[in-house]
Amino acid sequence: MADTLGAQAAPLDAAAAAKAAFAAVEGKPFPFDVFSAPQLRWAVVGCGVIANQMAQSLALAGRLLHGVWNRTQEKAVGFAERFAVARVYESIEELCADPDLDAVYITTPHNTHIEYLRIVLSAGKHVLCEKSITLNSTELATAQIIAREHGVVLMDATTVLHMPLYTVLRRRMDSGEFGRMRLAQVNFGSYHSYDDLSNRFWNRGLAGGAMLDIGVYALSVARLFMETQPHEVVSLANVFSTGVDEESGFVTRNVEGQLGVFSLSMHAKQPKRATICFDDCYIEVMAYPRADRAVITWTADGRREEVQAGVEAYALCYEIADLESAVAGDASKRELIELSADVMETMTKLRSDWGVVYPEEE
Repeated sequence: MADTLGAQAAPLDAAAAAKAAFAAVEGKPFPFDVFSAPQLRWAVVGCGVIANQMAQSLALAGRLLHGVWNRTQEKAVGFAERFAVARVYESIEELCADPDLDAVYITTPHNTHIEYLRIVLSAGKHVLCEKSITLNSTELATAQIIAREHGVVLMDATTVLHMPLYTVLRRRMDSGEFGRMRLAQVNFGSYHSYDDLSNRFWNRGLAGGAMLDIGVYALSVARLFMETQPHEVVSLANVFSTGVDEESGFVTRNVEGQLGVFSLSMHAKQPKRATICFDDCYIEVMAYPRADRAVITWTADGRREEVQAGVEAYALCYEIADLESAVAGDASKRELIELSADVMETMTKLRSDWGVVYPEEE
């Protein structure tokens, strides 16, 4: 294990960098009120773009980024120097053996998640794992069993599950204010060029394709408002030449008759729009993966109501807060993994129907 220079000043230095990075969020105060649980000591596995965002978010929240590990040691050292991280681990095993570490944020490609989940959870560390949390439902079930056996929290970092906006809307739904939920219509279209077919979006060896990359958001936002998991799925998909799903349209239905209608694309841009329809209103959410506002249109008179909760730029801060709350015993946060399991089952079924199989699943 290597200690980085200036480790004693890490919290202050990193916090200053984070505040500079978030300077554009003017007039939107940082949500310190969401941090009600005891602080955890964090490490990250992987040094990609999202790991950089998490380092900034941890610093902004006043949390110490205790350590980092990456398969390429040079990248880990550079990451540690950039964010004043106290320790650089030489192996994942060394990270797990550190008694001063409480929680680990896993940011590596989808197909490596289960490998690290097995190791880190078995070491008694709490885990926040980037989407897609695993490749399939079997892997996720395995990770859940390990977490239960070792008394630790496993949490999915899909941002939809953690944004305060959905907590507010679901609370109002549960009170009966909206009437019965009937239908969710959800779109997500990204544009990724064909110029480099080795990148992760098109690469079957890196678990590419639309479903695990963006479909997880679409299915998660719909599942948040459904009473139970969908048990019926009808779909069509175009499979790209590399063997990953490029675009798809599918419909789901649960035993209550609540429908989900979805469209995904990795090469055709479309709005990230979710419309949740109830007896007495419909809710529209644009840019729903990290949304902080929604519009409710009431059926009786057409009145439009804007709802605001949270701040989009602080999305990863809400993930940190939820993991810490779950560790402290908040049952509502601990149960989020069950929603993830429902979504993973649907994604696994869809890929099976399309014949999209990754090397690890063969």
